[in-house]
Amino acid sequence: MQLPSQSAICQWLIDNAEVKASDVNRARKLCLAESDSDEEVLRNLLRLGSVRDDQAVEAYATLLGVPRLALDEAAWDIESLPIGSERFLRHHGVVAVATDSATVTVAASPPLTQYALDAMGYCAGKTVLLRVATAADVNTLIERLYGQGRSAMNALIESLDDNSGAEDDIEHLKDLASEAPVIRLVNLILQSAVEQRASDIHIEPFESQLKVRYRIDGVLHEAEAPPSSSSAAIISRLKIMARLDIAERRLPQDGRIMLRIQGKELDLRVSTVPTSFGESVVMRLLDRRTVSFDFPSLGMDGERLNSFLDVLESPHGILLVTGPTGSGKTTTLYTALSRLNTAERKIITVEDPVEYQLEGINQIQVKPAIGLDFANALRSIVRQDPDVIMIGEMRDLETCRIAIQSSLTGHLVLSTLHTNSAAASITRLLDMGVESYLIASTVKGILAQRLVRRLDPQSRIAFEAPPEMIAEHGLQQFTEQRPILLYRPDTEAPGGGYHGRSAITELLVMNEELRSLLMRQADAATLEQAARRGGLRTLYEDGLRQAIAGITSLDEVLRVTRGD
Repeated sequence: MQLPSQSAICQWLIDNAEVKASDVNRARKLCLAESDSDEEVLRNLLRLGSVRDDQAVEAYATLLGVPRLALDEAAWDIESLPIGSERFLRHHGVVAVATDSATVTVAASPPLTQYALDAMGYCAGKTVLLRVATAADVNTLIERLYGQGRSAMNALIESLDDNSGAEDDIEHLKDLASEAPVIRLVNLILQSAVEQRASDIHIEPFESQLKVRYRIDGVLHEAEAPPSSSSAAIISRLKIMARLDIAERRLPQDGRIMLRIQGKELDLRVSTVPTSFGESVVMRLLDRRTVSFDFPSLGMDGERLNSFLDVLESPHGILLVTGPTGSGKTTTLYTALSRLNTAERKIITVEDPVEYQLEGINQIQVKPAIGLDFANALRSIVRQDPDVIMIGEMRDLETCRIAIQSSLTGHLVLSTLHTNSAAASITRLLDMGVESYLIASTVKGILAQRLVRRLDPQSRIAFEAPPEMIAEHGLQQFTEQRPILLYRPDTEAPGGGYHGRSAITELLVMNEELRSLLMRQADAATLEQAARRGGLRTLYEDGLRQAIAGITSLDEVLRVTRGD
């Protein structure tokens, strides 16, 4: 078997994997600086993070026309195939996974070398059948063959020194945070979060342990963690990466980390707070390439989407998006801004923090420490002749008043509130001190939303809804299909049967009846009843619609809407 040249591999990656030609040239220069061989190009691309393992695997599999390795395939009897020494297998990234009378199947990770494949065939005395695999899968198989069941983290932990008692020495902490085992431990935590599609990483020190948890599709999952004795070194390493003051451990701090992991350019928002046993660190992972700025992919479609777009096209007024923290409000606003972002409109945002950079939109990061808060920033930007203004959050009466004034003078204002329903947003504004006649004349629409986990369409399990469930939730009004089918996750599938999230929404569009009730100081329940007469569909009802469509499960809908 003739392996493809490094040039062919690199060209495939440029054409099919969004790899930049400049990164390939950089990797080639490193090769020229280190040796005369050109075989290190792909290895350098992997080291630099310009190429992910799975992209390199796909390149080889496609160009060679060989299959990728399925790690869980029952045929692999790895323990009976000790072909080659552990050192050789780990160095070349190869391992035998199956054999018969004439052939030996070898799993190899990029970059592949002809020497290693020929050596495996020579040792076995058979023809090599190639399977391309990621380095992690090959190492898992080698560990099963030669290892002692140690994970990558356990192997690193063994190389850590006992650093207890040194937490008050700042210089010593800096030294510890700069040591290779600590750096690799932190990198392993970050890499594992990316592999598991986590949106947040929680690192929490307790008296006798250090907890690491990943939020995946909105739910926290506990992960393998280093020992508590390494807490100070690991947290100091993260603070150094985020350019925070490692000597300050009594006050909360916020920072950012920009790095590249598995070919992804990530922006990590870092927050630290002091706790009884050290500093708790939470990191929000922001990857622009995984966010779809279009409404159907967020879960909005049909009449609901058309009504929302009608409000969005208003030349002036206020559009509010409401919901608790982590309900996707900012993503919805960014999607709205992306739709409004044309050459004819000037858009300015005031955010805390700026989560994603949007091309063609002026984004302002508030800095309360120097007096640049929402209200002060808004006073300045109305003199910048904007058409659309986005305010990260309406937090106080002063910000609300400036936003209302902006809408009255011909601007479209988008913002968020922390309320449980669309109707409750109106009473929240009244409670903050905004006059009812100003709300009635400026607010065009309010979108409340939650995020539910999407069922994996490949593994979801359909079942016939029992009569008592149909009666309890009124499912018959959402479909004409009989029998009524619902879906549940396959808990044995990866991710527990869920993959990604979808938004369930309720849209309140201001009409004359609502304005009249508002002027009479009606409560949220009365406003919601009037909105329902005007066509409002609640979060719960939208969730049931998605459950019947197989987008999510009924249990998931009840989990996020219970109590609303």
